[in-house]
Amino acid sequence: MNDHARVAMAPIPFIDVAAQRRRLGTAIDEAVARVLKHCQFILGPEVATAEAELAAFCGACHAITCASGTDALLLPLMAKGIGPGDGVICPSFTFCATAEVVALAGATPVFADVEETTFNLDPGSAERAIAAARRHGLKAKAIIPVDLFGQPANHAGIAEIARAEGLFVLDDAAQSFGATYRNRHLGVLGDATATSFFPAKPLGVYGDGGAVFTDDDDLAATMRSLRVHGEGRDKYDCVRIGLNGRMDTMQAAVLVEKLKIFPEEIVARNRIAQRYSAALSDVAIVPRLAHASSSVWAQYTIRLAAGRRDGVAAALKTQGIPTAVYYAKPVHVQEAYRRFPVADGGLPVSERLADEVISLPMHAYLDEVTQDRIIAAVRAALGR
Repeated sequence: MNDHARVAMAPIPFIDVAAQRRRLGTAIDEAVARVLKHCQFILGPEVATAEAELAAFCGACHAITCASGTDALLLPLMAKGIGPGDGVICPSFTFCATAEVVALAGATPVFADVEETTFNLDPGSAERAIAAARRHGLKAKAIIPVDLFGQPANHAGIAEIARAEGLFVLDDAAQSFGATYRNRHLGVLGDATATSFFPAKPLGVYGDGGAVFTDDDDLAATMRSLRVHGEGRDKYDCVRIGLNGRMDTMQAAVLVEKLKIFPEEIVARNRIAQRYSAALSDVAIVPRLAHASSSVWAQYTIRLAAGRRDGVAAALKTQGIPTAVYYAKPVHVQEAYRRFPVADGGLPVSERLADEVISLPMHAYLDEVTQDRIIAAVRAALGR
């Protein structure tokens, strides 16, 4: 095999964290060195800096960092006292953590369907899920829209339902921090917004991490207490049952440096997504942005005709091109969640999407030569 052939077959990373690391270079080394010098590894000064800069980025009054995106979802539910007898409306076409935190809080997830074009929570199905909750003897207390794959949900439609039903809105922006809806950044559209800084996310750290955003002073204060075992005036005065949910200082230091280049990376992600869509729209159903929304493209997910996905994935794998399926099983059909209620009429869109979606490599450092190789392979696998 000659050198050109080897390059053409070289494995492509699905998400190239190493390329970003090379770009950041000594900035990360220096940030970590500062933490090692002051040795304040828990709630050190970089945590406060990260929180202030995250809040300023999205326009929220408060950013509360925490240990993971899952904790970021759990803390607001705990702070609002949501628990047994309460129903929380969740989309089923998402990662299980959205519903998991509801069950962990002692409440009941009630699953709703998603829109076929955006993969996000369908307000009509959410209303039917509220009816299903009542029929099961639950009091609908909250709704968790998910901004899936980087694109905001229909927040106007969800807010209207929430006002009518008196629901707490917890926006799950684990994949979408940095996106905008009607010229407003995610982080200010719900009563609280949770995000994740898992390394594969558009804005990630070098381990686990998350944050909650809110404009509610009392809610913010309660969540700050809950993330440190429910502490009151000091750590030996617990005024509520909490958890160990702090972000460590090292991850906060990394986050501060990554946030500096995040706006440029969002531009790059959008450029890459536009090239994908232009090149693949005639052979697959490509993602569509809703009106007045922007995406950070946590995933670039296309839809293929039923029965084509496995063959395409296998063909790409032979050429060193990885793919992923988000999600092969909607949450409501997974063993741990089958017992929970679903919206009237079922969730046919979620079940259909699970058979059709496939995600292609996406990150801010995907160069055009590599992207063209991916595009050519997809088209060839589809006979085009």
